[in-house]
Amino acid sequence: MPYTTRELIQILEQELQANWQGQRWLPSVRERVGHAVVALAISPERLSMVFAFEDFRAQVQAYQQQQGVSGIVWRTCRFREAGIEIPEVHGQLCALARDKERLMHTKPAMVDFWWEQTQGLNYWWVHPHTRPVTAQELAQALTQAEWLELDATRTELYLGLCWGDPKEYRYQWARPASGCDRVVAAVALPQAIKV
Repeated sequence: MPYTTRELIQILEQELQANWQGQRWLPSVRERVGHAVVALAISPERLSMVFAFEDFRAQVQAYQQQQGVSGIVWRTCRFREAGIEIPEVHGQLCALARDKERLMHTKPAMVDFWWEQTQGLNYWWVHPHTRPVTAQELAQALTQAEWLELDATRTELYLGLCWGDPKEYRYQWARPASGCDRVVAAVALPQAIKV
């Protein structure tokens, strides 16, 4: 029986701890850096920690693909007095093809939560420069997003309008095929922009 998503996360956390405690060692890591000056500036022990964990994570992600183990985890986003369960791809796991469908499936509930909780707040685009956005502009952008992300501080609610490949959407180099535009709802100019 394959490991579950939660078990893979625990395995990765244990391996990361073992790496930072110096229990993993890879010989000849300087050659893997690809830049001689950087390779000399960082100790072989530190380089070994990074590459050992990267190698292990790649093996776990290959296992995910082979066994069909989802990279999705669920968490509760709370804002004001309300909360909503939302899916997201775990930062150390990869998204499977069916994971995108799971992300897309929750979009309507997240849109409803956003509009309900942001009544009376102002909307702001976060990138490339913070600027106001109207509710009509945001409604149009919401129709184009394939899935959403939500995050909150005590006074601000963040919305990610995402599209493309869930494995690449967080990287600027993936644009325009994949990406995520961010909007924040706040009383005034956003104070704690989380990107």
